[in-house]
Amino acid sequence: MKRTLICFAILAITNISNANVSLPRIFGDNMVLQRNKPIPVWGWAAPNEKVTVQFNKQVKTVKADKSGQWKVALDPEQAGGPWQLTVKGKNNIALNNILVGEVWVCSGQSNMEWTVNSSNNKEQEIANANFPQIRHIKVPNTVAATPQQDLPGGSWEVCSPQTVANFTAVGYFFARELYQQLNVPIGLINTTWGGTMVETWASKEAFERNEDFKTLFANAKLANLETSIKEKGAQLTKKIEALQGPLKPGNNTEAWKSEGLNDADWAHMKLPNVWEAEGYENLDGVVWFRKTINLDAAQAGKQATIELASIDDIDETYVNGTKVGSMTQWDLARKYTIPAGILKAGKNVIAIRVTDNSGGGGIYGDPANMKLSVGNSTLSLAGDWLFRVESIRIVNSIGPNNYPTLLYNSMVNQIIPYAIEGAIWYQGESNAGRAYQYRKSFPLMINDWRQRWNQGDFPFYFVQLASFNSANGDTQKGSTWAELREAQTNTLSLPNTGMAVTIDIGESKDIHPRNKQDVGKRLAAIALHNQYQKQGEYSGPLYQSMKAAGNKIELSFSHAQSGFMVKDKYGYIKGFEIAGADKKFYFAQALVSGDKLIVWSDKVAAPVAVRYAWADDMPEANLYNKDGFPAVPFRTDNWTGITESVKYSIN
Repeated sequence: MKRTLICFAILAITNISNANVSLPRIFGDNMVLQRNKPIPVWGWAAPNEKVTVQFNKQVKTVKADKSGQWKVALDPEQAGGPWQLTVKGKNNIALNNILVGEVWVCSGQSNMEWTVNSSNNKEQEIANANFPQIRHIKVPNTVAATPQQDLPGGSWEVCSPQTVANFTAVGYFFARELYQQLNVPIGLINTTWGGTMVETWASKEAFERNEDFKTLFANAKLANLETSIKEKGAQLTKKIEALQGPLKPGNNTEAWKSEGLNDADWAHMKLPNVWEAEGYENLDGVVWFRKTINLDAAQAGKQATIELASIDDIDETYVNGTKVGSMTQWDLARKYTIPAGILKAGKNVIAIRVTDNSGGGGIYGDPANMKLSVGNSTLSLAGDWLFRVESIRIVNSIGPNNYPTLLYNSMVNQIIPYAIEGAIWYQGESNAGRAYQYRKSFPLMINDWRQRWNQGDFPFYFVQLASFNSANGDTQKGSTWAELREAQTNTLSLPNTGMAVTIDIGESKDIHPRNKQDVGKRLAAIALHNQYQKQGEYSGPLYQSMKAAGNKIELSFSHAQSGFMVKDKYGYIKGFEIAGADKKFYFAQALVSGDKLIVWSDKVAAPVAVRYAWADDMPEANLYNKDGFPAVPFRTDNWTGITESVKYSIN
């Protein structure tokens, strides 16, 4: 998902034309600088102006070039602080309370953007967040047609119960684990936007250098983007009118909240579900949902509670024409009190006006969290609702997925070459439909970042997609999410990468699992082992090879030296399927044999392939190593999947 769309504009950079010495906004009070590496400091001044940078005991002097740009590299510093950074030219800048430690970029889509305030045990987590040596900056959500030189805003915050609620949850729990193990300051640069595709996070040059994408821009010009968006808007309007009937510009939609409205011509939709999944792709704007329920005389007139899962982005909720609640935060559950006297015996109408600014929209989450509670009785509100579009948002605004490179230009380029230790990444949901191509697009982005930062193959650790019932995908009909997970696993072939497996901590009916604590810990385990030389396991069993013998297949794994563990009270290993040459898969039995797994099914006499956790949603997958890390989903075959022919293009 996402926060608020920023209207399309090329950001003006005022710093360069300003004769005063200035720094990019990634530098500020409370920041963390990377230890044990040269520390780039850069900015703008008058052409040829002398600039002096002082930090701790270091003093560096440089002269701005003819365009007014300057850059120095401070010598590596050990962890510590707080110190002051000063920059002097015709004017002076002083930044205070600066620490030196470990700096990590946190990026991706909504599951990395997801805040501590929306995670499990949020009250306790926020109350206990007294970690002043953890610092966080959120890069504002903006788009740009060309690479920008400075951020439009953002500031470093010191971690405390007063500030942590809006930190990236995965990033915070990752940082907390590192801090507790390393006892050095941790800085988090949070550049995330929900619902975004990987292609928007890489530079144009990266695509043009790549054999698989070099023709991507051949027939597309960014200058024509706004015209293209208007054309797509016309197409979207036509599609929506075909689904629901004509839009009625200027129609008084105030009546749409009332119980007496004739809504017989409204379209139908199953809730909860984002409307993109119901055929309304790329719809941003204002829509209404209505549902009529029946109550008995005993329930009439009583105070009640209505729960509506989560709503992306903004809702106004009415019962029998009376407003009972409204929220503007897309990732918070809706729960409102219906005052006494509003409900009545017989028919009652619930009307919800939803405003969606960009990306996915609608009412989403667990059906169990859509209900009306009156006294001791509960009525489910999940299922069929009426649906109608009030207005479409199109003119003069674009989202981050309308064109590749937009977020690299506006949310990454400006923080390069700030010294970092590495990056953690949680994204892929928006690329599942073209999962096979993600084998190329995801490594392309990683390599692009590494080349541009010019800090070598810095650590890049990512989260594999959690279990979620996206489209009932499985081995029989194909699974885009399983294929995306496979593409993520293949990315481990890049040097200095690591993957946190989360197949066991997803939520079948919610794309945003609230358990971000374990995600952060698993990413931290990789970093502690690979980057900080801490002993201990950091991955679950990873498939290596297979050997067929009769009606059984023997599987070998790495990261299983401690032995296997099964989370089942009867010891049954679940999640495996097996197939013969006919490619028909059957649920399989599995048992541990030393450091191997033996898999078979009585329905397959001559097996040739095994799959594990190969589905959008696989909560029954229960294989771990004894270190407590879940096995990596895999398949042993290379049979053509359902996304292999789907390619990204600029329309």
